[in-house]
This record gives sequence, C-alpha cells and structure tokens, in this order.
Amino acid sequence: MLHTLKTLFDNDYGEDGFRECSVTGLSIHRSAENHVKLFGLTAVIALVVGGSFAITVAMTRWELIGLIPEDGYYTHLSMHAWNLLIFWMVFMEIAILYVGGPIVLGRKLPLTKLATGGWIVMLIGALGVNYSAWTATETGVQEAPLLTAYVPLEVPSGFYASAIVFLLGTTIAALPFFVTIWQEKRGAAKKTLPLVAFGAFITGIIAVEAILGGIAAFAYALVWRLGIIESVNSGIYRQLYWIIGHGSQQINLLAMITVWYFLTHVVGGAVVVSEKVSRSAFILYLFFINLGAAHHLMVDPGLSAGWRIFNTSYAFYGAAFASMIHAFAIPAGLEAGRRQRGLGGGLFGWLTSAPWKNPVFSATIFSIILFGFVGGITGVLMGQMQLNMTWHNTFATVGHFHGTVAVGTTLAFIGLVFFVIKTMFRRDFVSERLAMLVPFFYAGAMGIVTLVMMYLGILYGVPRRHSGVVRNIPGADFSLSAAAPLMNVFGVFAVLAITAGTLFVLVAVGSLLLGGRIDA
Repeated sequence: MLHTLKTLFDNDYGEDGFRECSVTGLSIHRSAENHVKLFGLTAVIALVVGGSFAITVAMTRWELIGLIPEDGYYTHLSMHAWNLLIFWMVFMEIAILYVGGPIVLGRKLPLTKLATGGWIVMLIGALGVNYSAWTATETGVQEAPLLTAYVPLEVPSGFYASAIVFLLGTTIAALPFFVTIWQEKRGAAKKTLPLVAFGAFITGIIAVEAILGGIAAFAYALVWRLGIIESVNSGIYRQLYWIIGHGSQQINLLAMITVWYFLTHVVGGAVVVSEKVSRSAFILYLFFINLGAAHHLMVDPGLSAGWRIFNTSYAFYGAAFASMIHAFAIPAGLEAGRRQRGLGGGLFGWLTSAPWKNPVFSATIFSIILFGFVGGITGVLMGQMQLNMTWHNTFATVGHFHGTVAVGTTLAFIGLVFFVIKTMFRRDFVSERLAMLVPFFYAGAMGIVTLVMMYLGILYGVPRRHSGVVRNIPGADFSLSAAAPLMNVFGVFAVLAITAGTLFVLVAVGSLLLGGRIDA
C-alpha cells in the first residue's frame, strides 16, 4: 500500500524537473504537481468525513427516520458543515491556485517548504476544529460550534483557536502562489496573465480579504472565551464573522468559475470570446462580491435601513452583472470553439456532439447549469431586502447554499478531481462506466434535494435550525404537518445524493489505487 501511495507522486520528469502534459500542452514542474496532488487528496478526505455526517444530518431532518436526538443533531451538523463547506472547499482551492499559477504559467512552485508547512498548519487547524466540534457537548455546558458560532454561545475556546490556525495555514499555503504571480510580472508589468491565472489571482485576493475577517472575528471571540476581556459586542462580531462566513463562499465562486474556464477549454474545446469582457467580470467581483454578506445582517438593529437597501440592491448588482457576463461568456466560448473545430453542425450540434461521456466535461456543464439556475439566481433573490426578511431563517436558505456549494462548486471540483486523476496521477478510471455515471447521478439527486429544501422553506416556512418541526414546533401549537409529504421526497433524494457522492469517492480512490497507468 505504501509503495502504491508513493507511486502516485511519481511521474516522468526531465532533469530540470519539468514534463509536458500531453492533454493541455502545459509544461508542469514536479513541485507544483505534487502539491496539487497533496492538497487535492486532503480535500477528498475532508469530503469523506463531511459526507459521512451528511447521512446522519439528512436522516435526522427526515423526521420519518429521526435518527439522532436534538442535542446530538447540532454536533453532527457542525461536523458536516465545517468539513464540507470549509475544509473540502479550501484545500481544493489551494490546489486550484497552484494550477492557475505555476502550472498554467509553466513555472516551478516557489517556496515549496512554505507550501508544505502551510498544508501542515491547515491540517492541524482542521483536526482541532473537528475535535472541538465533536467533544464540545461532552461536559453538558458548552455548545457545538455551528458554522456561525455566534457569541455569546459557550463554544470551546479550542474551536476558535483551531479556526485561527487553519486560516493562518491557508494564508501560508497561498503565499507561493502570489510569489509566482510576482515572478511572472517582475520586469514585464505590461505582460497579460492568462485568463485562468488572472481568475486565480482575483480568487486569491478575495481569499485574503475573507481570511483577515475570519481571523479578526475568531480572535475577538477567543480573547473573550479566555477571560482576557469581559464581554464582546455581538453586533461587531457578526459583522466581522460574515466577512469569512460569506466570504468563504465568494472564494468558492471565483475558484469554481476559474475551473469552468479551464476545463471547458481543455476538455470541451472552448475558446474565450472576449478576454477583456471576462476579465472585467472578475474585476467586478473584486469590488462588489463581498457585499453579498450584507443579507445575513438584515435583522441587525445596529444597521440603518438605508445601508441595508443600498448594499442588497444597487451595490449588489455589480456582482450580479459579473455573474451574468460569465453565464453568457462560457457557453458562447464553448460554442465558438467547437464550431471553429468543425465539431457538430446545425443549431445545437456543437452541444449535442460534446463529450458528454467524459465525466470531466459533464460535471463542469452540470455545475454551470445548476449553479446558475438553482444557486445563483436564488442567491440574487435572497440577497434582496424584502425577500430576505421572509426567507432567511427558513429551510430555503439551506437549499440556496446547497445550490451554490453542494451542486455548483462541488460538481466543478468533482470534474477537476477526475481531470487530475487522468492527467497528473495518470491513472485510468477503475470503471469508465461508473465514472461517467457520477455527474449525472449526483447532479440529478442533489439538484432535487436543493429544490425541495427551497420549496419547504418558501411554501411552508419550515425553519432551518431545528431537526424536529413537521409535527409541531417545540413549545408551540403551530403545526407544519402539511410539509410531511415533501419532507419524504427530501429524505429519499438525500439518500440518493449521498449514494452518488459515495460512488464518486469509490471511483476516485479506486482509480488511484487500482487504475491502470496511463503512459501517454
């Protein structure tokens, strides 16, 4: 087994440590490729951990099963949220920075020891957060640290410290990427970065903004939990927290779109119709996307109505317009590129002739469609003040961020993992048929789960933070029993979605351990 794992990091490099990828034509250095593999493998492990808790969370919210009691539900929800919304995403995003930086630019990864050190620090922080979440309620005094971890909840101080360690590790791991960009631009300030590298660069800037907010929020809470200060201002904490709480999703968004441009080009033959337009969309994100966090503060009495209205409407339109640009540019580039190559005639031949049997391609396209129509549009709607006040604390919000993260970003990352297995690990899929099935199966099942969550929140007002609501809300006579049939639909398709995710992990790990070696 150890020999098999060691061979995963071997490839046919030249004396200078570079090799040429036969798929992309990129010149890839050993240092960059091995770190992409390292962070990618760690991300998949986090996916497995978070996905295992998806089973217990879904089977508890499906009240026909009611798997675990209310007090245990929050512990399982914390483990599910932190591993899937944070660790699976962020480890993958560091790998994406290394792809968008040194690999696309044909450079070595600078400061390799720093990159490895960043991975170690991130891993220590992730393990600490998991330990704190799992053991928090053992004393009967402390609370399980949900993703929000609002003060003054009695959350373990170790949780805040571990979250800070993870964020610091992420910063360390990102530094070699920024050094790569500096090396590329040094002495050639007017030289234009490739679009994928440019997208990764904007992703990195927004990540730094989010990380600084997260460190400020968790450090503020930590000094309070340690007794260094007597109290905290919960309003200030919430504003600091949502810099990372929602900013982490903005990192996901930009990393995902960068992957869209990359994979539709190398697998689907897409071109960039107008680089200036696509770059302008990334720049709009830089200035406006983090304003989306304002919709988490709509009921906060410390913010004026004018501030809320401006940030959730006029300012927010800058980010929405950027998303619309990408929504048109990527499909247009796919059509233009395939038509230039004579791939498919007629009105939609370019699309019907596309490589749908390739799981890299299908995962990417389903990510674009489901994020746009399920996650993105609902995010714009939910970000508006009027709808936000009625939707925000319902199951519709859970549906929304599953539409952005669970189907949108996760599907894009599934496609990238499959691509890395073929082109960097150079392994055949252990089963081409099962690999081809994964994106269709997962997109269909999780897409329905997401829509049902939204309907349960919007039509019935099912709350988001209680696991037992269908029969009656605890302490009240109000009944939500009419939502029970739709809750059963949610439960069935949640099981199918988890099965699809399990299939992805089995195919990915099986391919690495048992897949045949690809020589060309």
